[in-house]
Amino acid sequence: METTINNNNNDNGYMNQAYVGSLNASTSIPGAYKPNESSNGKKTLSEGSGSAPPPGHGDSPSGVEAGQPGKKRDSWNNDIEFLMSCIALSVGLGNVWRFPFTALENGGGAFVIPYLIVLILVGKPVYYLEMLLGQFSSRSSVKVYDFSPIMRGIGYGQVLATGIVTTYYATLMALTLRYFVDSFYPTLPWSYCREEWGTECLDSGPQEASRATSLAGSGVRTTSAEFYFTNIILREKASIDDGIGYPSWSLALALAVAWIVIAGIMFKGVKSSGKASYFLALFPYVVMLVLLVRALTLPGAFDGVLYFLRPQWHKLLEPQVWYAAVTQVFFSLAICFGNIIMYASYNRFGHNIYRDANIVTTLDTFTSLLSGVIIFGILGNLAYENNTTDIASVVNGGPGLAFISYPDAIAKFKWLPQLFSVLFFLMLFVLGIGSNVGMASCMSTVIKDQFGHLKNWTVVVGIAIVGYFLGLLYITPGGQFLLNLVDYFGVTFVALVLAIFELVTIAWIYGVKRLCRDVEFMIGIKTSLYYRICWAVVTPLLMLTILIYTLVLYEPLKYKDYTYQSGVYVFGWCLSAFGVGQVLFWAIPAVRKQPSHLGLWARIRKAFEPLPNWGPSDPQTLKRYQLFVQEGNANALFRRSSIWHKIYDNIFG
Repeated sequence: METTINNNNNDNGYMNQAYVGSLNASTSIPGAYKPNESSNGKKTLSEGSGSAPPPGHGDSPSGVEAGQPGKKRDSWNNDIEFLMSCIALSVGLGNVWRFPFTALENGGGAFVIPYLIVLILVGKPVYYLEMLLGQFSSRSSVKVYDFSPIMRGIGYGQVLATGIVTTYYATLMALTLRYFVDSFYPTLPWSYCREEWGTECLDSGPQEASRATSLAGSGVRTTSAEFYFTNIILREKASIDDGIGYPSWSLALALAVAWIVIAGIMFKGVKSSGKASYFLALFPYVVMLVLLVRALTLPGAFDGVLYFLRPQWHKLLEPQVWYAAVTQVFFSLAICFGNIIMYASYNRFGHNIYRDANIVTTLDTFTSLLSGVIIFGILGNLAYENNTTDIASVVNGGPGLAFISYPDAIAKFKWLPQLFSVLFFLMLFVLGIGSNVGMASCMSTVIKDQFGHLKNWTVVVGIAIVGYFLGLLYITPGGQFLLNLVDYFGVTFVALVLAIFELVTIAWIYGVKRLCRDVEFMIGIKTSLYYRICWAVVTPLLMLTILIYTLVLYEPLKYKDYTYQSGVYVFGWCLSAFGVGQVLFWAIPAVRKQPSHLGLWARIRKAFEPLPNWGPSDPQTLKRYQLFVQEGNANALFRRSSIWHKIYDNIFG
């Protein structure tokens, strides 16, 4: 904490050498500005004109790659492409696929309130925070930790978690492609029961009134859509004690197509993915509105929606519900995985990300709630068909919910169900593409930053090949057991722990005050008290509390009613340790790189300080930033320096 609180002194320490050069190179007077030609011919603000925005505010592009002089960094074709790409990334399968089944498993309306609270106290502040860091530094999710090199392992751990998510998200896209092809059959193959499924099967397709009446009172039955997904698509096993089996050839082919599409969009980096973002971001809403109308017109839909929206106040005291809310916010907004930092790093320096962050987080919340209304409207209809009022009992939870409830609703269409099915699974595929392109781009950016000589297409092809072969594991009969395991131990738990490290590093090692100063320099906006308090206190404490409660009340992970073998749990915790352990692993070389004449503790302390070239990547903007920081440090010398005053100053200063 001592290193954290003395952030003003750190500024003096690491910047002074840079200031000497910048002061000698600059012939202008600090505080005065004049127009200066940027590398793309646009006017930017430099020292010289009397009334101008803050020193860094303007249109100066990223210029060169941060830390790699002479290497020009890619950038978006225009500002709207960045916004659309963020929408395509954040508004995706996490909303339509993950949010409804997470809500179902945590009590419907009991989950919505914690989700909205966590979104306000965690999701929105962290989303804006990561946008700021990426745009300010023009660095990848790993190199952004140049502001505190000893903590660079956070970035590597998050990239590892992102890689795991990318592999199984691609398999979800393979499932959607399989359903997309099946939608062209004259009769939807999941709309009717097979003889081998027995009398417990209920046709998902339209039923005659007389048949529906005869089935009433026969107890809760399983829909043909659920049987089709479990027995034909997944070929799911009862356990994986004897192995996970072999991949499905049809899903393996669909997975290959999915990765070819992803690689094609990423082939030219943000130049190509930005163009695709318009369709990826907007098309899904057209289909969702059609499904909303259909879901709300089904008998019993109102009861399902009411179950989704009605609060269950006693559930607020269950830490597992809050844990689920935090992880859902992570997945839905794609925060704390490095993706947002990566996308923002391709922005021009003065872009208004405050506006974009508000747009994306609001739209993401709206989409999650919209998906919830659609799913629970369908579940209400299933309860009506089964003559029960227990909404939660009509379908199994888990990742398959979107591949059961949505197809079940489509099968009930009496007019061209094939058309709606084609549109829906095309929409689901598009949502998956948007999310996967963002996550795979995060990995490719890190790789290119580390190995600058590699061409973009070679990195993309390499990621696609590795992702494809790892994805084959999830399309085996035991694939869902494996997905459930790595999702918890390799992604969810790791993301939560690293998010706490990330926030503490930014808020107390780099400093909230210093971050707010950077924001004002970059976009000319003073940071509100809401963001300051969330970054410094509320968000890290909330996540730390949820982590502690989760560990204290930990129960062995299960998939449906199956308990994994003890060796599998050992593997899971080793995977978690490997992800979180990246922080320590990369801290060691950061300390060793410090001047050898320093003692051990002095080298550790110095490894917490920003690198000399930390700041905007454009050299002229960096000089102005260093002057701006120097002026702020000079003013700080006259402030009271007790530890409590420094804590107060860091949050409210």
